[in-house]
Amino acid sequence: MATRIAYAVILLLNSIISWLMLTPWALKKLEHLTLDYMAITCQGKQCYGFVAVQRVNFALGLFHFALAILLLGVKSSRDGRAALQNGYWGPKIIIWLAFVVMTFFIPEAFFQVWGKYFALAGAMMFVLLGLILLVDLAHTWAEFCLEKIENYDSKAWRGVLIGSTLGMYTMSFAMTIVMYIFFANSGCAMNQAAITVNLIVLLIISTISVHPVIQEYNPQAGLAQSAMVAVYCTYLTMSAVSMEPDDHHCNPLIRASGTRTASIVIGAIVTMLTIAYTTTRAATQGIALGSQTSRSYSKLGSEDAAEHGLVDTQPSSSRREMRAEALRAAVEAGSLPANALDDEDEDEESNDGHGGKDDERGGTQYNYSLFHFIFLLATCWVATLLTQNIDFENAGDFAAVGRTYWASWVKIVSAWVAYGIYTWSLLAPVTMPDRFGY
Repeated sequence: MATRIAYAVILLLNSIISWLMLTPWALKKLEHLTLDYMAITCQGKQCYGFVAVQRVNFALGLFHFALAILLLGVKSSRDGRAALQNGYWGPKIIIWLAFVVMTFFIPEAFFQVWGKYFALAGAMMFVLLGLILLVDLAHTWAEFCLEKIENYDSKAWRGVLIGSTLGMYTMSFAMTIVMYIFFANSGCAMNQAAITVNLIVLLIISTISVHPVIQEYNPQAGLAQSAMVAVYCTYLTMSAVSMEPDDHHCNPLIRASGTRTASIVIGAIVTMLTIAYTTTRAATQGIALGSQTSRSYSKLGSEDAAEHGLVDTQPSSSRREMRAEALRAAVEAGSLPANALDDEDEDEESNDGHGGKDDERGGTQYNYSLFHFIFLLATCWVATLLTQNIDFENAGDFAAVGRTYWASWVKIVSAWVAYGIYTWSLLAPVTMPDRFGY
């Protein structure tokens, strides 16, 4: 957990630095520290704006790309390369900062191409990945609650499932009402369309989730999953209409007096915190991407298990006890030297080399290379979010994050795509029953 938090903090710091590089405010402060003796320029040009943001995020992306390559194939902490993931923080931070400095010696033309094409493609991949994981989370949450209810006949878990479903639907309809009241006035056709489409699709997916045909092929489908998807997509829609420009007088939040600078700063920090949290969660949720760890055990066929009366699963703790017992018996019989028990004791201690417990000797908890690849995509998303359609000349000391029509439409379309992915997850067992074991 500490490792993942550390990488999230680095992404957060990098994102905040990128945001500060949008305007000359930070550079002017640095120049004032030198009593205006030293003018900060980059190859004779300004060190802020589109290219500066792309440089900073490219540096962190390159850092994660290098780690992704170096950690390919690491299955457990027994692999010496695992220390690159969980340790050497001093050298890694120095390398990251060296990459940042290095990017300012790369010609601007490279970052113009990188930012307009490659970073944009990576950003879209990151958004799509987040939507897939959202749908997976919705199904996982509902199935977890249903499993508790079926196995333990738990009234508490039944209450949790029903209460959370009702709560999320209530929040969805409440946000929809608020949007219609404050953001859908006459002349706000874009907002009216986005809010109405979201409401209609919300009702459609809820109906589909409880349709008899869907229930026949997937009995675990229901309103619990659709409620989670609905509340997230409604939130995306509300975020879109509340962050759009106010050139058509459709966003009263921007017209609020006396709060512009504070709201911009708080909004930027909250956005960066959300991105860091989402990235860390997505990077470690390997099950949704099919990246199972090496801890999995192969199961016997049901017929073979029944024939031989064998158990087809085995807890890891029992396995270690059986191994230790077998080693002791072998040492007593003279088949193995006595130091074999010492090796076993070292394995049982399983420390991480820093005095802490190593819980990845049997297998990593997540795919290290995939973890860094997702962080690479996150740097592309941060760079694109900060620079797409930003008016740098009129940004003031601090540029608002995501307050563009481009960012609003990305959120609106993302909500539609999430609805589509969820709908397909309901229809897929019906259209391809042989691929699903419900």
